[in-house]
Amino acid sequence: MESAKILDVDIITADHDRHNIMLIDSALESGRIDSDTADYLRRLYADGMSCYREVFHMLGKCLGAPKTAVMEYDVETDLPVNKTIRISDINPLSSYLVNHRLDTDPMRNQFFTTGAAHKIDLSVSSIVTVIVGAQKRVERAIDKIAGKYYRFFTQDVMTAINRVIRESDQNLNTDTITAKIRERFAKKYVTDAAAEVLSILGPSDDKLVVKIVRELDGIKKPYLYLNDVWRVRCLFDLIPQARAFIERLCNVMPERVISIRDKFYDIDNPRNHRDSKIIVNIGTPDSVIPMEIICQVRTFFEFERRTHDYYALLREQPDAKNEQIEKDAAELMENGINQYNTVICRCLDDLFDRVGWNILYSRGGDVSLFDGFPKESKLYYPQSVLEKIFTKLDAAVKNEIFHITHSSSKLDKSQEIAIFRFMARFILASAMPWSHTVVNVPGETLSVRLFNFVMNDVYRHYNREK
Repeated sequence: MESAKILDVDIITADHDRHNIMLIDSALESGRIDSDTADYLRRLYADGMSCYREVFHMLGKCLGAPKTAVMEYDVETDLPVNKTIRISDINPLSSYLVNHRLDTDPMRNQFFTTGAAHKIDLSVSSIVTVIVGAQKRVERAIDKIAGKYYRFFTQDVMTAINRVIRESDQNLNTDTITAKIRERFAKKYVTDAAAEVLSILGPSDDKLVVKIVRELDGIKKPYLYLNDVWRVRCLFDLIPQARAFIERLCNVMPERVISIRDKFYDIDNPRNHRDSKIIVNIGTPDSVIPMEIICQVRTFFEFERRTHDYYALLREQPDAKNEQIEKDAAELMENGINQYNTVICRCLDDLFDRVGWNILYSRGGDVSLFDGFPKESKLYYPQSVLEKIFTKLDAAVKNEIFHITHSSSKLDKSQEIAIFRFMARFILASAMPWSHTVVNVPGETLSVRLFNFVMNDVYRHYNREK
């Protein structure tokens, strides 16, 4: 019976593969896409089950076996469905959610609170919630390639031609040329930009032709923007956990990593998304099949879910109304940053409660209970920023603006500086900088005051850079 079930899944997936190829061929025949784009799409959609198995292999290598039952997932609502499914039932047509444990977690067992009867509750979990999305519908993929990705491509072509012509000695009207490019590219879908542009220009100087061909051949093709036919989202409690996963992925399979885009600290993106996106190859070196892995903190994900309606409106409303919708969505995400940073303050409280014990146990020895925590990350603030903050913090400790009052034994200034530097490093590794204005966490505890001190200086750094 089990083998029959697996066979059914294979048959369904194979039928779906054939349907996808048929739609790609139809788009090619109608002129919506060209042959290069069709070849790329066929590579991504030809064998769905093999690609899905590679997704499993990659997650298993980095996270190990699942720690909970696999649950169905509704991508429309971004919510799990209360229905368990077996591994043999999983196929590229359905999404699922499962929990793994991040064994390399630099925060593991560091944060806990003590309740009644000495019950211990973890404040931060090592559990990673993994959402594996179903294969992107090929109709949607074609719409994106022939739509917004093609608009990106066309704009890049016009920008490049403007630049090349202005840098040349040719007496050519750039406005007229770019208008012709826009008109030609709007009439048909083309990715051989150099051939099209040269046909518009007509006979030209050989040096100019060489520059145009070199410049346009380097522009990213519309179909190469499509990296999320296969996609995974990983939810962590804290940013350092996400970065530990990213670094593990790079260490375990460096040859598969195509690109990493870390936006946890990015205050300039208009929608205020704060996540990291890794593109990995689940194909072969000669036949690349990109998969998108989005790493996000759990608190922030809850706010992002609520922006779905905003972005649905963006696709429906005229451009004139987009600015307000974008602003509303960005403000909602800013609330997510505020809530996440409040979590970081609570974590600081847990750490400060145990500073005295750390000093007691490490006195006279070379090893601190906190050594290596938080884990140093390659994805960090510039060293110059850290040095400025630490210099100001050292002065504040010496002037007793910051002072440890609860310790198992008296601490000298060098010990206090070491402790506050450690705490500041944790804040810098874990908290998200605010985008538009400083939002001080309310309260007068040592943790809150230190957090606001560090993050205000981070904000000042970003504003000096602008």
